[in-house]
Amino acid sequence: MPSPCSHSVAMHITQMNWECLLHIFSFLDKKSRKNLAQTCVKLFRVFQDPSLWPLLHFHSPAELTKSNFVLGPALRYLSICWHSSQVKVCNVENWMKSTLQQNICKTHEHIVNNFLHQVCNRCPNLLSLVLSGCGHVTDDCITLLLMSCSCLSTLQLENCVQITDRTLEAVILYATSLEILHVDFCRNITEAGLQQVRKNRPLLSLKAERSADMIPDKKPGSNLLAERAFKKLLWH
Repeated sequence: MPSPCSHSVAMHITQMNWECLLHIFSFLDKKSRKNLAQTCVKLFRVFQDPSLWPLLHFHSPAELTKSNFVLGPALRYLSICWHSSQVKVCNVENWMKSTLQQNICKTHEHIVNNFLHQVCNRCPNLLSLVLSGCGHVTDDCITLLLMSCSCLSTLQLENCVQITDRTLEAVILYATSLEILHVDFCRNITEAGLQQVRKNRPLLSLKAERSADMIPDKKPGSNLLAERAFKKLLWH
C-alpha cells in the first residue's frame, strides 16, 4: 500500500499564479482562449492581459467581428489574409458590380477598415502588417495607420485593389521606420509611383510583383479634385 505522504494534491487551474496561466493560454488559439476565459472571472482577466496578444492572424473579415482577441499596445504582428471566392467579387470595379455583387460586398466592405482604425488607436507599437485579399482597404486607412504606428517596419499588401500611388506617397512621407514594402497584385499601383518610392527611399526593400503591369481601374468621369485634396493633405 502507498504511504499517506505519497498521495498527490490536486490543484485547480485558478490556483496557479499569473505567469503559469499566461503560459497555458499562450498554447491556445483565439477561440479556445475565449472559451476558457468564460469559465470564471480570474481566467477572463488573464484573457484580457495585453501581453498575451503580440501576434494576431485572421483568415477572413468575419473573424475580425468576433470578441475572441484583445487589441493592445503589445501587438507587434498582424495579418489578415483572405483567400475566398468572394475576393474576386471585391476585385470588380464598383461601377461594374451587379446588384448581387454589391449586396455581397455590403456585408463586409467596412469591416477591415474599421478594424484597422482600432489598430491605429490601440496598437502604436505594431511592427508588421500583412493584408492579402482585402479588396476594400483604402489609401486613407493605410495612410492613417502609417501616421499612427511609427514603429512599423514591414508592410505587405497583396491583391488589395483599392490601394493606389497615394499609399506610396504616404510611405514616403510618414513611414520613417519602414524597411520592407510589398505591394503585389495591386492593380492601381503604377510604375511612376514605384519609381518615386525608389528615389525617395532608396534603402527600402521594395517588391511589387505584377502590380505595375496590371490593367488599372478606369474610373468614369474626373477625379482630379479628390486627388488634389489628398495631395494637399499629405504635403501640408
